[in-house]
Amino acid sequence: MTRSAAKSPVDASAAPARRGRPRKASEAGLADTRDLILDAAEDLFSKHGFYGVTIREVAREAGVDTALIHYYFTAKRGLFDAVFLRRAEVWNNERVDAINRYASENAGAMTLEGLLEAFLRPPFQWSLKGGPGWKHYSALVAQTNANPAFGGETMARYFDPAIHRLIELIRQVLPGAREVDLYWAYHNLSGALTLTLGETGRLDRLSNGLCRSGDLETASDYMVRFAAAGFRAVCTPSEA
Repeated sequence: MTRSAAKSPVDASAAPARRGRPRKASEAGLADTRDLILDAAEDLFSKHGFYGVTIREVAREAGVDTALIHYYFTAKRGLFDAVFLRRAEVWNNERVDAINRYASENAGAMTLEGLLEAFLRPPFQWSLKGGPGWKHYSALVAQTNANPAFGGETMARYFDPAIHRLIELIRQVLPGAREVDLYWAYHNLSGALTLTLGETGRLDRLSNGLCRSGDLETASDYMVRFAAAGFRAVCTPSEA
């Protein structure tokens, strides 16, 4: 499990870091500083997007000198990628483990509902119970997934292996489904997932409070059933 976003504030009386390599310190101290920067950047990127945040703003939020950010991450894109990768590894490794375990335990008897529940559970559970950092990350993934400038490349780099494994297993449940239909069906699921995890409040206003975007337990249940029905409706067996 990654570190929580909650960190002890940096001592305001500490002298600014020198440019170049940081002063000699313990490995734990360096890791804490790096995570402090990542937490601050994650919070800001999730609220203002990649283009709405500067290195100076991240440094101010983290309570460090900008030289430290350049030392650890080189440039803003390097910082953004480090923020994205940190939780993507946890999120996607758990998803792959969950669907592989489900497939092994239900060989020959898999259902779409069971497979999708296993795949969707980790991101919903992290957003529900992982603390503020995971809320920020979910919002960041939602933004990135819809970003035409670099979102496609970023999502492909960090998320595609897990998605390809899911589609491989769905093929076993829906033999004869066309490749094009499988990918369109997943595309619709992906948009629904990232919008839901972003918890924008849109659903609350649209339903006049009948539904709450923060009710992720209910959202997860609806999404599994909706996505399973969608895959069945779209992925009809190809004609011989």
